Amino acid sequence: MSVEMSERKQKILKAIVDLYIRTAEPVGSKTIAAMPDMDFSSATIRNEMAELTNLGFLEQPHTSAGRIPSPAGYRFYIDRLMQDYRLSVDETQSINQAMELRMQEFDRAMSKVGKLVSQLTNLPAYAMTAHTDSVKVRRFEVLPAGEKSFILVVMTTDETVKNKLIKLPLSITEQDLKLLSAVLNASLTEIPVEQFTPELIDRVTRSAGAASGLVPIAVDFATHVLETCRRAEVYLTGQNRLLGQPEYQDLSRAQEVLSALDEDTISNLPAKLDPNSPMQILVGPENVAQELKNTSVVVTRFDIGEGMQGMIGVVGPQRMDYAQITARLSYFAEGLGRLFGKNELPEAKKEE
Repeated sequence: MSVEMSERKQKILKAIVDLYIRTAEPVGSKTIAAMPDMDFSSATIRNEMAELTNLGFLEQPHTSAGRIPSPAGYRFYIDRLMQDYRLSVDETQSINQAMELRMQEFDRAMSKVGKLVSQLTNLPAYAMTAHTDSVKVRRFEVLPAGEKSFILVVMTTDETVKNKLIKLPLSITEQDLKLLSAVLNASLTEIPVEQFTPELIDRVTRSAGAASGLVPIAVDFATHVLETCRRAEVYLTGQNRLLGQPEYQDLSRAQEVLSALDEDTISNLPAKLDPNSPMQILVGPENVAQELKNTSVVVTRFDIGEGMQGMIGVVGPQRMDYAQITARLSYFAEGLGRLFGKNELPEAKKEE
């Protein structure tokens, strides 16, 4: 929504969003007028709030004369009005201490990341890993494993190695298997899975000689391995923290959100994000699922190395403290990027 807004309207909208974030209660004109830096009359503020409502930036709940921000109001606040949140020394030190809990296994590390972010924000959090580059097969090997049994080995460009035992009523010599391996390596390596076309597979089959019956199995297995490698790994935690927010005291509303808040939904997030923006906020209807239309998602990215990217984020009410949460996630992401990429932590900020 592209709207030119007077400085007075912007000041009033910012005050309403800030107050609603802190209190979760609709904000009235008298409350705004009583603020020390607000030099407008209650009547003027009331008129401006009515205009902001007509413009779609505020909403009026049926049960109250006060106003609350709409998704468009939050979006304007995030894009134009939100002030940077300065992390305290205690916050930077506590985040550093949390990140110093270095784990040997990457899966455990990412799971721990999600839990730490959830604890720091008191919101459901997720950590996700995904490939920045298309994973490809680096090498095939087809080996004999007894009479009419074979072992198919697939090695990928992200160092994944998978194997499959195949049993077929075929009499194939070791030389036939070497020819099959050579043909697979010449034709199906170092290309994305999208290029495994029927024409290419047919050509490989015709070149494989006596071992041609193994080609469809090899292609299917390689396709499965590549798709598994490409799939985002999601670690979701802290969903029950939503129940502590005033917006979700209504159990039917909470159930709607919690039922949609699963790993499949979160794994669809990357498709909604701008690949050139490290920090993004999806407000209300901008989200990935209709059930999340009354929530906001904040997500930031960091590089892991080896063609991998990490994402951390939180899901919560539109009333969340965006400035504080983006500051914490940004610092967390910077630390994780250093930890995974350079094996060091950011320096704790000093008191000014």
